[in-house]
Amino acid sequence: MRRQCALTCGLIWMALLVTAVVVPLQADEPATALESRLLDGVKYLASDDLEGRGVGTDGLDKAAEFIREQFEQAGLDVHAVNGGAFQTFEMTIGSKLSSPNTLVFNGPYDATLTLEIPKDFTPLSFGGSGKFSGELAFVGYGIEADDKGYNEFTDIDVQGKVVIIMRRNPQQGNPHGKFSDGPHGGVSRHAALRTKAANAYGAGATAVLFVNDPYSGQVDLDSAKKRVAKAKEKLIKAAIAFEEVDLQQAEALTTARQKLSTAVKTLAERKADVVAGMPDDLMKYGYGGNTEQHAIPLMQITRAVCDQILKTSGTDLATLEKEIDKDLKPRSQVLDGWRASGEVSIERVKAEVKNIIGVLEGEGPLANETVVIGAHYDHVGRGGEGSLSPGSNEIHNGADDNASGTVALIELARRFAARDEKPPRRLVFIAFTAEELGLLGSAHYVKEPIFPLDNTVAMINMDMVGRLKNDKLTIFGTGTAPRWNGLLDELGKEYGFTVTKKPEGFGPSDQSSFYGKKIPVLHFFTGTHSDYHRPGDDWDKINSVGIRRVVDMMERTVMDTAKTVDRPKYVAVKSSNSGNRGGNRPYFGSIPDFGQETPGYPLMGVSPDSPADKAGLKSGDVIVAIDKKKIGNLSDFDLALRKYKAGDTIAVTVLRGKDKKTLEVTLDKPR
Repeated sequence: MRRQCALTCGLIWMALLVTAVVVPLQADEPATALESRLLDGVKYLASDDLEGRGVGTDGLDKAAEFIREQFEQAGLDVHAVNGGAFQTFEMTIGSKLSSPNTLVFNGPYDATLTLEIPKDFTPLSFGGSGKFSGELAFVGYGIEADDKGYNEFTDIDVQGKVVIIMRRNPQQGNPHGKFSDGPHGGVSRHAALRTKAANAYGAGATAVLFVNDPYSGQVDLDSAKKRVAKAKEKLIKAAIAFEEVDLQQAEALTTARQKLSTAVKTLAERKADVVAGMPDDLMKYGYGGNTEQHAIPLMQITRAVCDQILKTSGTDLATLEKEIDKDLKPRSQVLDGWRASGEVSIERVKAEVKNIIGVLEGEGPLANETVVIGAHYDHVGRGGEGSLSPGSNEIHNGADDNASGTVALIELARRFAARDEKPPRRLVFIAFTAEELGLLGSAHYVKEPIFPLDNTVAMINMDMVGRLKNDKLTIFGTGTAPRWNGLLDELGKEYGFTVTKKPEGFGPSDQSSFYGKKIPVLHFFTGTHSDYHRPGDDWDKINSVGIRRVVDMMERTVMDTAKTVDRPKYVAVKSSNSGNRGGNRPYFGSIPDFGQETPGYPLMGVSPDSPADKAGLKSGDVIVAIDKKKIGNLSDFDLALRKYKAGDTIAVTVLRGKDKKTLEVTLDKPR
């Protein structure tokens, strides 16, 4: 009954909302009514019913249908994409374990260890699929830290080998150790599984076998012993309380008996944990993420299996760990006589996703030219890899990011469609999908545009326009066409904004895909906040007055772009030196193409006048090596660059079509 009521109420709310959002603005409509309509739209898009609009969820599909209805009722043509509004494409949204998954060790004296899944080993979700075989090597913690004088790959050749790597890093119990500079005290950034995998792949390993480090297991065992002591204390207190209860007070006696029973059960469970010994749990499938696939198989084996192999060399994991901790010298070694072979089968889970496109045709001599107005409508769902709240499974509603931009897009569509005269240029309104996973929706559109990009004169984007504060508005792309600066200065003053102008066209939103195609762009943004990519980005923190004011200014910006005879002239803007977004990584100047699933690091483009541009790298190139270190994905590339400094010249190997080329790139200061 309750479920049926909820469904009925939801349908009524949806109907009322649709009606509210699409009522045409009358000339004398008060601003408060418009602002209420904008906020109602945000409330719906950022409601729990839409599940955070994560890619692959029913909630995102509901949002897509809602936007399509808004476009249609506003008066846009929603039949421009093969007779409909949806530009669909398929993308990877995750992975699942398939079969077969095998791992066999062959050792000295005809020893054979055939492992069972999930008892002895498990594949990791962010690893690659396929068969592998090779000699077995132990490379400690798999760390390359030349800046700290510690590199476990220096004195060993792991080319074509299967490597065993311990989790975390040396000297975890030493707060003053070389690796105590991470966010968790004794655990540093070198402990990341992806970092270790990148190091191994770059050195030529054919597969990686992770194993739990003994130190962490001992810490867990010590904690289990402490829990036993606490359970004993609670049991004693419960027993004393039970003895003191008046036998005539039945209710009190029952309560005391229940507490005593619970205390006995808890103590038994805690003791069982200790009796079981040092924990050696294998990571659950999905740990570490499952959207970015590594180039080689990655697995985890138990310490018991690893120690069986190491004992033929007269040692074990605990001994090796203690030796490394003592003198901080690598103990990397080929495990003589041992080979590993097997197969990992990981199935990439695909989903059909969609951009929503509405068209308002132009009229007159400029009608064959196009202005694109865009905003992404997806968010990060229940968190996961996209969340800045680690481990959170709460719905991330994304009211500002980017329900705010979506309702602004709908409002602009409604205003232009309601005008008596058609615009001089065609206006194409696009709600992009999968922005949060790498601008995939806009990247797909520029690969398969419904109107020629040669005649697309500008792209105007809005992303996070719902938290206007102190009249501060940031606009990116102001240097991508000469006309933008004067226009935006004038409009900023007229609409009462303090405008911060950012000249660069590339940035972390959908305008980048268009700028990569040499199209002038603008991107409107009211600023970041502490709720960004966290569960707290809810509708009650939205400044609907601010959205309305941003829409007012954008309407004028779009109209000026649509009617001015001379189209905006593209300008190649150098990347800004401000912000140091790459941290201590030297500047390279590449623009990743997240839409390609291929081994290596594919490029959407390069920043003008950047080191990559000067060296001759181009859109479509796939970086596969840096100074002979193999690059399997973006993470590998990022980690490889961090080993260099500004002024260093590196040899970058790329695949360009069927050809392989090596280019010399001189790195610049971090930006």
